[in-house]
Amino acid sequence: MENPYVPIEAVIKDVIVENPIIKTFVLKPEEPLKFSPGQFIMLTVPGVGESPFTPSSSCFETERVEVTVLRQPGGKVTSALHGMKPGDMVGVRGPFGHGYPLERFKGNEVYVVGGGVGMAPMRALMLALLHEAEQYKRIILRYGARNPELRMYKELCKSWETDPRVDVVYTVDIADETWTHNVGVVTTIMKPEDIQDVKNAFSIGCGPPIMLRFMVPVLLKMGFAEEHMFFSLEKNMSCGMGLCGHCRIGNLYVCKDGADLSYDKIKDFPDVWA
Repeated sequence: MENPYVPIEAVIKDVIVENPIIKTFVLKPEEPLKFSPGQFIMLTVPGVGESPFTPSSSCFETERVEVTVLRQPGGKVTSALHGMKPGDMVGVRGPFGHGYPLERFKGNEVYVVGGGVGMAPMRALMLALLHEAEQYKRIILRYGARNPELRMYKELCKSWETDPRVDVVYTVDIADETWTHNVGVVTTIMKPEDIQDVKNAFSIGCGPPIMLRFMVPVLLKMGFAEEHMFFSLEKNMSCGMGLCGHCRIGNLYVCKDGADLSYDKIKDFPDVWA
């Protein structure tokens, strides 16, 4: 893109209802969109505004991109998106930020932890990992949601249960009579025995800030190195290029230096989980 401030047009090809408050929008940009898992785009609703979203689809499919959107109370852009239908047009800027360091992950265990709508970027990461699963020692997924109804990607998650390439455990905070997995917050399914070689393993977490904050001591107790613990941070990213300063954490800009940052880089900033 010659001018990073000007979005390219994208048509909504499909709208998938994940649950009562989350939808996945399948977009076809007017030109191929290449991104790495963990990068984000700025999505524009004409006449309303734009907001940052991390693609939830495979980075190997550049002709289309999927974005999973939680309808935020009072959120103009997310509310407008949830009212859109196939054939409607949106704008896309980006991608911005850095993706996960997949090259560093290769040959090692990768511990993926998602919570709530934070499973969206984790889906893109999982699809990338499984695309070349033989490159990684083990792929481990731990996914938590508030209740069974609010889980996302239900059919895909069900397929992962029987995929020998994935060690997967699911949990919900509050169960119903249909739920057959663990009950409890996501940290209750994070166990030291999940990892065989924690010294060289990498963890990646995305979810509500409170979840990430409580993940930190669990991961440290498991033995993960601080520089091997990556988190996708939720910050107010407006420009996408580190110019507006809205997403600044200390000397870092989440949009430019992240949005996925290792714990050793952010641990000393008191507002990191705010």
